[in-house]
Parts: sequence; structure tokens; C-alpha cells
Amino acid sequence: MKLKISDTEALIALNLANVSFRRAEWLRKQYGALAAVFQAPESELREVFSRKPETAALILSLPDSDILKREMELLNSGGFWVLTPLDELYPERLRQIYDPPPVLYGKGDPGILKETAVAVVGCRRASIYGLRIARKLGAGLAASKVCVVSGLARGIDSAAHQGALDAGGPTVAVLGSGLLSIYPRENTGLAEKIVAAGALISEFPLTASPQKENFPRRNRIVSGLSLAVVVVEAAKRSGSLITADLALQQGRDVFAVPGPAGSVNAGGTNSLIKQGAALVETAPDVIEELGLCLVEEQPASPDFVSVLGLLRFLDDSPTHIDELIKKSGMTLSQVCCELLTLQMQGIISEMPGKRYIRR
Repeated sequence: MKLKISDTEALIALNLANVSFRRAEWLRKQYGALAAVFQAPESELREVFSRKPETAALILSLPDSDILKREMELLNSGGFWVLTPLDELYPERLRQIYDPPPVLYGKGDPGILKETAVAVVGCRRASIYGLRIARKLGAGLAASKVCVVSGLARGIDSAAHQGALDAGGPTVAVLGSGLLSIYPRENTGLAEKIVAAGALISEFPLTASPQKENFPRRNRIVSGLSLAVVVVEAAKRSGSLITADLALQQGRDVFAVPGPAGSVNAGGTNSLIKQGAALVETAPDVIEELGLCLVEEQPASPDFVSVLGLLRFLDDSPTHIDELIKKSGMTLSQVCCELLTLQMQGIISEMPGKRYIRR
């Protein structure tokens, strides 16, 4: 005899079987209730999932399986929450996209998902210029009470989240893995800070590993939660351009930060601008384009302690950026920002291969 399960548990189970919400809704209409799907004859489900017959067997086994029991135990013991399109707190913008996630696992404040939000995305191998722009955008948007959405990836994503945290939040990170498998590992500390100032969310089961195919799926949530997507740096074949395409399909605005002609990281963003994306350089640019209310930022005073601290590790012999991160104990984003400050002041010079010397 199958265990009785709620609609939420039914959606969690179907999500474990990789069934989309659109297909789950079709099944609900066919069988009258989501729970009834798990009582359906296997022959019928095999016909429904003719391309993936193993899915039918998995669906029928889940209510009694250790897989679902384990998922519910983890969910109830780890301070997580779950939202489905059946819940009032499920973000309306996300509910309206073509394929809303049937389950959103989260940690932090679920209410933040309903706030005005803008996505800031870009490449992982970002330049110092790109990291600084992304961090300033994140801070400026958060200072105007706009939630900064990104994907917790290395580079631009991390800088945008950090900028929002600098301004006191809010920010939301959308993962391409389960919430118990933070990726990349070095962003575990950043993820904890995001939970305190906003939310960490994923549609993937809690222990799901970061598979390559997960990230394009993750990107539709990043754009779906947002009024607009700002692409800071992207090569011509960047995953960030997938997010921009998804945003356009979802009826969202797409903005791009221009970059130097010939720069690999500017190929995608400059192309977006040629195609009609609004050119933006600052948070006020974004806010004005969206017709939102701008909160004037207080000018930030330079962090002379960190600048001078970093300068201690530089001399007239080229030092690689990885060595500076190791010696200073600072994050990649922090080191990149301080290096750019020192360059602009003419104190240091950048050499080939991400190496720096004191002038």
C-alpha cells in the first residue's frame, strides 16, 4: 500500500524523478490529484513517459522509497524551506515563465523572492575591471533596495553578490547544484553570508552535485526572478548570453556593460549592445532604465588599511595574483578591487599573466 503524501511531497517526489511542473500539472489534471499519480497503473505511466520508460517505474517507487524519505529528513533537519507553485510565497514572476521549477529549495528569507530584483551575471574568468564594475553594481542596486540575483559562480557572480552584501543586501544566489553541495567550494563562506542577508535557492534535490547540464536550467531561474538581466562581461560563447536569451524569451529587459574593443570578455556584451541591449555602466543607469526609485548612495571611503596591506606584498619583482591572495588572506574579489585601486593611483603596474609590480 502506498503511503499517503501531500501535494508538496508529491511535487518533491516528481522533482526527484526530474518531472517538470508543466508535466506534473498535466498529470494532476489527468488523475485529479497529484497524489493519485502514484497510484496510476504502470502501463499508463510508461505510455506517458514513452521516451523515458524508467521514469514511470521511478515515480511509482518513490512514495515508499528511501530516496524520498531521506530527502524529507534532510529538508526537515537542515533549516531549509520548500516552495512550490501551489504556495502563496512562490514568486509570481517565476510562476509566469514557460517552465517554472516545480520545487524551490531555499535557505534564508523566502519573502525576499517577491521583492524587486535585477540579475547581474557575467563570466567566471573576469578581469579586474569587470569585477570592480560588478561589485559596484551590486552595491548600488542593493543600496536602492533592489535585490541582486546571481548564480554564485566565480568571477562576476561572486563580485555582484559581494557588492550587495557590502551595502547590506538584499541578494539571492541561485545554485546549479543542491543546497548541500555548494559550488564552487570556495564560495561556501559567501553562501553563508548570502543566507543571512537574503536567500540561497535551488530547484535541485538537496544533495545533487553540480552537473554541467544543471547550469542552463539554473539560468532560467536567475532571469525569471528578475525584472532585468545585466551582463557585465561575457565572451561571444558565454553562458551569460544564455541567461540573456532566456531573459528576452521571458519578456525581461537585457542590459550590458560595454568593454574595450578586442577584449575577449567584451565580445559578448558589446554584441548585445549592437543588438539593442541598453548600455549601462552604473546602478543608477539600471534603475533609470527600469523606472525605479533611486536611493542616493553615500560615497564610499577607500579601504586604506586593505590597500596598504596588499602593497606590503608587492615590490619590483612580479608577483602573481594567486600569491597575493594567499599572503593577504583576502578573497579574489577583494584583491582584484584593491589592485585596480592601486593601478589607478599609479602605484603598481600589471604585467602579463596576472602578475603585478610596485612602481
